[in-house]
Order: sequence, then structure tokens, then C-alpha cells
Amino acid sequence: MNAIEIHNIGKSYGKVRALSGISLQVKKGEIFGLIGPDGAGKTTLFRILTTLLLADEGTATVAGLDVRKDYAGIRRLIGYMPGRFSLYQDLSVEENLEFFATVFGTTVAENYDVIKDIYSQIEPFKDRRAGALSGGMKQKLALSCALVHKPSVLFLDEPTTGVDAVSRRDFWNMLARIKASGVTIFVSTPYMDEASLCDRVALIMHGKIIDSGTPAGIVSKYPYTLLSVKGTPMYPLLKYLRGKKGVIGCFSFGAVHHVSIDSRETCADDILACISAAGFKDCEVHETSPGIEDCFMDLAGRDHKE
Repeated sequence: MNAIEIHNIGKSYGKVRALSGISLQVKKGEIFGLIGPDGAGKTTLFRILTTLLLADEGTATVAGLDVRKDYAGIRRLIGYMPGRFSLYQDLSVEENLEFFATVFGTTVAENYDVIKDIYSQIEPFKDRRAGALSGGMKQKLALSCALVHKPSVLFLDEPTTGVDAVSRRDFWNMLARIKASGVTIFVSTPYMDEASLCDRVALIMHGKIIDSGTPAGIVSKYPYTLLSVKGTPMYPLLKYLRGKKGVIGCFSFGAVHHVSIDSRETCADDILACISAAGFKDCEVHETSPGIEDCFMDLAGRDHKE
């Protein structure tokens, strides 16, 4: 039995279609990532799965329980960390943790081993008000509160948004340890680089799943030759490349542009010759390997055209 089963879930807010025909399966004991930009429908899906919102159509189960009929049972079995810090800011770290343990009929002492690796990092500040914590410490406290009752499925809605790079890395290391204890983790994120840290992922755009599978499996299906192109000035170069024959797509990736090409019509040498002749300076062009973000941009572009 899968930990989460989603079949043809749909949801609208008035005339706005938030989710359309969402179907996914999350295996027990895996980290499954829902990857997509703001407004793609990630939070709406999480709220449906955590029984905070009813879908307009479709069915879903969590730990074998129906999200509509068995909402009380699901709430006892899951942990949920929403994207926005939602703990009591006027309570101390310790008071927040004790409150959430009490809500689930347990105690911090009884389940301390479950949260020890995470909570021990903020325990020296247990008397500090939650509202006075740094972003990374708030993240650890929220995760401790979500785990204190030993959930079998953990929902994390954009948990690393707004925290620094070091805290993001530490957080994913914590998730790996939580997974090793047997907890199923369903995490959403707008950061494409975090996809590689998941066992499997689904890419979501405009309320639709545009692809799913292992990160390596998704990347292996990238259909074009991908070039890394550098030159100055950058923005005029971007516009120039998008108008060249054989160029299928062109997007900025930090200090370079990633350019997908039809290799039957052009190549790296042709592109280099063209941009040099057009007057761009410090030009460099070479083939590069696609990542999840390249795949997402390609699939999202195709979905938009359809």
C-alpha cells in the first residue's frame, strides 16, 4: 500500500482553476518532492491531503484513510509544517513544543528520541520566544512540533523558503535522517535544485502535473542539445539568441544562458560564430548537461502552448 494515493483531484476558487486532474502515488518511506513555482497549486494540494480543504472532484487517501471520510484519523497520523511560520510567537520554544505534544495526547519526554537530533540544536534557547528566533531556528522548531507525536507521514509545504543556503542544506540533512526512521515525507518547494535530494518528484505548473518520476529519469528524457552561452551584454544576448534559427529555447541561468537547440539546424560553433560576429564580447559556448530546471522550463513551455 502506498502512503499517499491521489486520483484525479481538482479544485477551483471561483473561476480560477487551482488543480486539474492531479494523480500521484507516494510510496511508504520515501521523500517525494512536489516541485513548482509560486501559484502552481502546491499549497492547495497539501491542504486537501491534510484535510484542511475539500477537493471539488477526485479522491485521495493518506495512510490508507480517505481524506474526506476519515479526516480525524488522518490528523492523528500526520505531521504538517505549513509554508508560513504558524507557531505561537509569544510562547517560548519549550512552551510551543509542549503545547503541540499535549494536543496529540503525548508529552515531549515520551517522544524526545523522535525529535532529539533536531530539537537539541535549539534546546539551549528553549526559553526564548518563538517570534524572536532566526529563520533557521524557527524552521527547526516547526519541524520538531510536527514530529513530536511520531507521525507516519510528514507534509512539508515549502519549508526552506526564506531561509539561508546553510539552513537549507542542514534542513535536507535532517530530512534524510527522518526518512531513515521510516517516516514518509511529502515536501513541496519552488527550488529546482532541491529536486535532486528527493527519491521521486512531480513537476507542477498551473495546477497540472507536467511530469513525474525520479530526478534522473526526468532529466534523461530531455530531448534537445543544451548549450551554455556566455557573452556581454547579457540581456541583449538573450533576446538575440531567441531569434536565431535552430534555437528552441533560451533562459538565463546565473552568469550564463542555457540554450536548447535543434542539432540538425545549428551547433555550438555556429552559435559562437554568430554572437561574436554580432558584436557581443567575451563569448563562450559549450555543451552542458541539463538539470531539473531545464526540464521544467521545457515542459512548462510545451504545456503553455497546448
